[in-house]
Amino acid sequence: MPNEPQRSRAVFSTEDFSLMKEAVADYVRRIADDPRSVKFSNLYHRLGRLG
Repeated sequence: MPNEPQRSRAVFSTEDFSLMKEAVADYVRRIADDPRSVKFSNLYHRLGRLG
């Protein structure tokens, strides 16, 4: 039996992505006037594609 590396386990569950997306959406609303809100908005959309 060859020594094959074990497959790594997922760090996040599918449910985690929806929770993170909800948290990021709330944060984006609270920092709407901050220039960083654009980066968080992009993160929100990327999370939507994952979960």
